[in-house]
Amino acid sequence: MQSDNKFLSDLARLGQSAAGTLHGVKSELQGQVKTRLESALMDMDLVSREEYEVVREIAIAAREENALLLTRLDALENDIKALKKKKK
Repeated sequence: MQSDNKFLSDLARLGQSAAGTLHGVKSELQGQVKTRLESALMDMDLVSREEYEVVREIAIAAREENALLLTRLDALENDIKALKKKKK
């Protein structure tokens, strides 16, 4: 009976040791993958989120200004047409 308990106790310790080792391997592997990924991303010369947001805001403002200028241009063209009709 006592030998069974010792066997089960040893088996439990072995399982705990294996689980601890696997956890360590998992952590090490995650660290290496993260390091390699960060290195690869740095080499890609990507823009930061802040830079992206700034350029996005500039593009939105440019589109709004473009729409305003098109409206003004249409109004000026209509005025020119009206002036040309008056001259005739």
